[in-house]
Amino acid sequence: MTAVLEEIAQQIRQGGCEEAAKRLEQVGDGVEDRTEVIYLRGLLHERQYDYPAALAAYEEVIELDPKGGKALFRAALMSDLLGNDGDALELYRRCAAGERVSINVLMNLAVLLEEEGQYDEAENWIDQVIEAFPAHHRARAIKQSIEASQVMVFDEHGRREREMRSAILDVPVSEFELSVRSRNCLKQMDIGTLGDLLNTTEEDLLAYKNFGETSLNEIKIMLAQKGLRIGQALDQPPPDEEGAESAGAVPLTQDVSLLHRTVSELELSVRSRKCLQRLGITTIGELTTRSEAELMATKNFGMTSLTEIKERLEKCGLSLR
Repeated sequence: MTAVLEEIAQQIRQGGCEEAAKRLEQVGDGVEDRTEVIYLRGLLHERQYDYPAALAAYEEVIELDPKGGKALFRAALMSDLLGNDGDALELYRRCAAGERVSINVLMNLAVLLEEEGQYDEAENWIDQVIEAFPAHHRARAIKQSIEASQVMVFDEHGRREREMRSAILDVPVSEFELSVRSRNCLKQMDIGTLGDLLNTTEEDLLAYKNFGETSLNEIKIMLAQKGLRIGQALDQPPPDEEGAESAGAVPLTQDVSLLHRTVSELELSVRSRKCLQRLGITTIGELTTRSEAELMATKNFGMTSLTEIKERLEKCGLSLR
């Protein structure tokens, strides 16, 4: 019977799922290797992309055999893919506590811990892989990702403050109680928002016909109420190339229709897609209006997911804000 089950396992791995399913049905549960039969059913479901059914089969194996064996890792992987982070972590840790541990277990555990923000433990596991295989490319990439996550600190309060300030700058000056003379002068100078005033000097305003000290003082008082002043933006250092785009601007692309496509067309990992769903991001265009900081502030979003999204966008000639 063992030889038969090994043949069925080989069929499943080679893609012969239909024939393997028939043979498993013929074998039934009343055999000595019952746990192996159930495990193969899980493997069959997995190859057919029915992850919930696969997980249920692997869990049944673990219930019959607490050590779990190979079913323990498959169950951890299925839980990970289905977004059951807590279960996946527990199962990966049980795998890692075994006598013979696969490096895939340690690497997956490190990635999941990084996304959970548990950087010290993540680094501990990946260091074990690198110690055994110093030249392992993926392990070193995970190590770099964890280190980058540790040093990347985001000031959420500051980010919200900047967003509020940006919204204030877009407010039209017509919404404020200015005199008719002041409003007309600003309109003729093509100054329509508070942001425009911050990019204009007092000298520019006074140089305009019919614009006097009375109008200037009126505008200065109006801006002061918002904690702003004329020409304030001109005092800021010029943005570097990386931050040159204005907030919310969508990068130029030759194919504008691309921005209207769904993010599913980027073929992202399950974890990355889940994070974008939490943010309510459904199209590629919406994704390009978000910054790295906004994405990283999302629960379970780590450097691995960020790198993946940036690479996918780059292939489309796009980038984050």
